[in-house]
Amino acid sequence: MSDPRPDDAREAARRAFLAGAGLADARRDPLPGDASTRRYERLTRPDGVCFLLMDQPPAAESRPADPAWDETRRRAEGWNALARLSAGRIEAFAAVAAHLRSLGLSAPEIVALDPGAGLAVLEDFGDDLFARVIAAGTDERPLYFSAIEALARLHAAGDPPAVIDGPAGPWPILDYDAVALQAGADLFVEWLPQLEPRLRLDDAATAAWRTAWAPVTALGAEGARVLAHRDYHAENLIWLPGRSGPARAGMIDFQDAVRAHPAWDLHSLLQDARRDVAAELEAAALKHYFSLRPEVDREAFRAAYVGLAALNEARILGIFARLIVRDGKPRYAAFMPRMWAHLRRNLSAPGLEPVAAWAAAHVPAELGR
Repeated sequence: MSDPRPDDAREAARRAFLAGAGLADARRDPLPGDASTRRYERLTRPDGVCFLLMDQPPAAESRPADPAWDETRRRAEGWNALARLSAGRIEAFAAVAAHLRSLGLSAPEIVALDPGAGLAVLEDFGDDLFARVIAAGTDERPLYFSAIEALARLHAAGDPPAVIDGPAGPWPILDYDAVALQAGADLFVEWLPQLEPRLRLDDAATAAWRTAWAPVTALGAEGARVLAHRDYHAENLIWLPGRSGPARAGMIDFQDAVRAHPAWDLHSLLQDARRDVAAELEAAALKHYFSLRPEVDREAFRAAYVGLAALNEARILGIFARLIVRDGKPRYAAFMPRMWAHLRRNLSAPGLEPVAAWAAAHVPAELGR
């Protein structure tokens, strides 16, 4: 008899895990996927109680970074190590969830866990993503303010531990350092030319790109003093109006959390790649953040906010180009004009003149419009 196919073996592992968790008789409904190698199912018990199955095969991605690896080793190990991503590891999710919950924030409770198999059963926060309930007519201001309050509480907790002890064991919290920040920015020069023939970049242009960003990556690395969700936006936050204050913002997809500058999650939220956030709301949300953290140097914070937002927008444009060119996912093209607009606006700010000059020299003015 031949060995079972990989898909059959994975399904057998899922069934065995669910049986061990007492959920063998739960109805299983697949949920829409995202840009990752994870998949989710909603589990509904016969009594109507729901959970989520997180399925992340540990071997699906390259290894996450070891804290001891230098830049050369990180580059040799692959993208996850270079960018300091968790490779989707269940133990990373479980550890960060435990830390967030210890601060009174809303992260899903881990109901059952098998890190070796890459499987977990999670508390189900439901389907009320911020983006979805706002599109249905809910006033967005309370949602964004609750998300800001959650960040203020997270940042007030200060420097996270180097290692977080979670239910699946310890997980290191790495710095979002200059190497990882620059690697993200470099996705722009690596992948945009493959999508946009009008963008022609030689080795000298790429070297000038890195030089232009160096002050921003240094600023981000020097200010890395809080735990950052790293992908904090309206499609990774779930509205939980039955809870209070910052706990109303239910957090998901935080397994790539790092120690980063506190501006990182704010610009991810307020200069969203997937939906428009009015300039008035962005300003009001930042004002709310400063009111909750009066000790923050507003001028310095705003400079970091703009610079890191611009870098992140370059990074995301590169990611979207890669998803389109390499992965055959053309739907991401619809998000790119918004990111171009954010990037152009940020590059007009003081302190980003080197990057703006590079863009004026190398990026056709009509690109992305």
